Order: sequence, then C-alpha cells, then structure tokens
Amino acid sequence: MAHMIWKGAISFGLVHVPVQLYPATLSEKVGFNLLDRRTIDPIGYKQINKRTGKEVARENIVRGFEYEKDKYVVLSDDEIRAANPESTQTVDILAFVDAPDISFLFLDTPYFLTPDRKGEKVYALLREAMKASGKIGVASVVLHSKQHLAALIPVGPMLALNTLRWADEVRDFDEFKLPPESMKAAGVTARELDMAKKLINDMSDKWDPSQYHDTFRDDIMALVERKIRAGKTEEIAEIEAPRESRRTADILDLSDLLKRSLGRGKGKSSAARNHAADDNDEAADAGTGPTAPARKKPSAARSAGTSRSGGKRGSASATAAPAAHKRHAAA
Repeated sequence: MAHMIWKGAISFGLVHVPVQLYPATLSEKVGFNLLDRRTIDPIGYKQINKRTGKEVARENIVRGFEYEKDKYVVLSDDEIRAANPESTQTVDILAFVDAPDISFLFLDTPYFLTPDRKGEKVYALLREAMKASGKIGVASVVLHSKQHLAALIPVGPMLALNTLRWADEVRDFDEFKLPPESMKAAGVTARELDMAKKLINDMSDKWDPSQYHDTFRDDIMALVERKIRAGKTEEIAEIEAPRESRRTADILDLSDLLKRSLGRGKGKSSAARNHAADDNDEAADAGTGPTAPARKKPSAARSAGTSRSGGKRGSASATAAPAAHKRHAAA
C-alpha cells in the first residue's frame, strides 16, 4: 500500500472534499550503491559543514532562507506550517479549464487523491461533474514546504492531482533556432507532407502503457543475474570498446527517405525490419549484397520530430494518464 503523504481537503466554492494524498507512481529505476572497491563495503553519505569540513548531526540541521549573500533567516517546519496553515492542507481550486488547454510541457509529478472519512459522496460528485463537463481544475497546493500550481484531473474512478510547472519554469520557444511554421518557408512540399502523414497513420496505435517497458533495467538485471550465477559478483569484467559501425551517407532527398519508411509497419517488428533493411542497404551500397543497384546511399540514422501547434508551448490533453515525470516536489 502506498504511503499517505498528507490529508486535507479539496476546496471549490463553499464545498470541501476531505481527501488523502498518495504518490501515483512507483520508481522502477536501477539503483546502485557506492562501494569501496577494495573491500566492497558501502560508502555512506555525510552531511558536511562547508566552512569547517566537519560532519553535522541530523538534529542540528535546520532550514534557512538566504536573504542576503551568506545571511540567512532560520525557519523550522512548524514555523513554515504556521505561516499559512490553511494552504498547507488544502487543494484550493482556482478555476476550471478545458483539458486540452494545459500543455503537456507544464505537467510535473502525479499524485492520487482518495476520499477521507465521510467524503465519499462529495468526492464522487466532484469527479462525475468534472467528467461530464470535460473540465479539469487548476489548483494551488503546498507540498513539502513548497507551493505548487496543480491540475485536478478525473481519471477513471480516481481524482488525480498533477503538479504543474510555473510559467517561468518552461522555456520560451523564442530561445531556440527553429524552422519556420510555414510549410513553404520551411521548404516542405505538399507531396512530402502527404507521405509523412501517411507514415504517421501507418504507425498509429491505441495508447497502451503496458506495451512499453524499461529495457535498460531489464538488461542490467540480466547482467546482475549472470554475474551471481557465475560467482563473479565482486569482479569487474574488461569490456572491449565496440567498433563503430559504418554509417552510410545522409539522404539528401527527403522524399526518398519517406518512401523507404512507408510500409514498414509499427511496433517491435518494425524496429527489427528497419534494422534488417539498414543492413541490406549497407550491403547494397558496398556492392556485397544480392543486388546493388546504383542509387543514392541511405541514411543509417532516422530522426523523428514532432510538430508544434500554432500556440506558444503547444498544448496536449491533460486527461490522458497524468505524466509520471521524474521530478518530485522539492523539499
């Protein structure tokens, strides 16, 4: 069972929904401990006084706000909570907005909200009313001594709370050098656009998160198992540097690249076919394959880009599963 972070209430108008807040995600990352190579003993983590270099006991560590260079106001957790007691335990809804209006760029960390005692009916009322209206709530909430903007989102039987980045935390498009949004100015032809749209349609599928998994973690865990079975848990193997594979010349004709991409399907089988096609193309270019027709050399690298909507920081529906972004609310 997930560990409850806090209990409070959702507030909209004069209505209060008593709720409990839980993390919505599980971390499945590969975790490594730091070890002393000579003895395989774990290396600990110490809190060090930066001026004296001495270790500081946990009970002597406090929070401080730097109001001038090297000058601090010390604040206890109780003082922080007392400064604005209502906001620390309230998901205060500021407005309801259309779900697609919130760009996915602003989504940060998801949480689950469950009804607290005697709050089931009003919880269900708010959830169903939001579903029927197609709206999501924009709210203010304090988590871990930090105020967050957040989106309250109905997801199936659950009300999810997804913290949002503030406007000044998302970079402006103007900071980057980008091709013009006009097709003509960007040099994109109608024929190329039609082929690209067909390729997108061919690769389209229903979103099913269970189809995707962390292959890096799988490979690391398989390596760990092999070393355990071989009794080589404390040995570091010498690994030969991989030889660089020969890269074929870049395709200058975008139409040719699109034509070659079409009809290759989607999913895992597509990746395998693309790899095999690259091998065949390289063999043909080298004149070693079954057939080596005279043609332009294909590119070994295929890049996939996403088009931006006309609005600033293009929007995406926030009602799809809340983003499990990896940045948690800062302490």
